[in-house]
Amino acid sequence: MFEQVFEAVRKATDSAIVMQQELFNKWISLWPGVPASLSAVGEPPKFQKKWLEAVAESIKKQRGILETQFSTGLQSIEDAFHLAEAKDPEELRAKTVALWQKIFDCLRQTQEAQMRDFQIAVAKWAEVLTKGATDLSGKGAT
Repeated sequence: MFEQVFEAVRKATDSAIVMQQELFNKWISLWPGVPASLSAVGEPPKFQKKWLEAVAESIKKQRGILETQFSTGLQSIEDAFHLAEAKDPEELRAKTVALWQKIFDCLRQTQEAQMRDFQIAVAKWAEVLTKGATDLSGKGAT
C-alpha cells in the first residue's frame, strides 16, 4: 500500500519538475536575443546559482531603499506635526514649503535609486543569460 503512495508521489514530483523546466524554458525564450532552450544558457545549476545571486542582490538593494524611504517618511510625519508650532502664517508657509521640498527630494532620490538598481539588475540578468550562452558556444568550439 505504501509503495503505491510513494510511486504516486514520485510520479507527481517528476511531472512537476518537467512542467517547471518547460515553463522556465518558455519564459527564457520570450526574452529577445536569448536562446530558446535551457541547455543553451549553460549548466542549469550554475545558471540558477548566478540567477539567484543576482536576484538576492537586487532584493537586498530594494530592502535598503525601502528602509531609507520608511525612516524618511517617519521623520516627515514628525516634521508635519511640528508645523503647528509656527508663530505666524509666514513661518508656517516657510516650514510647509521646506517640508514639501524635503518630501519630494526624498521621493525623487528613491525613484532614481530604484531605476538605477533596476537597470543594473537587468544588465546583470542579461549578462548571466548571454554569458551562459557564450560559455556553451565556447565549449562546443573546442
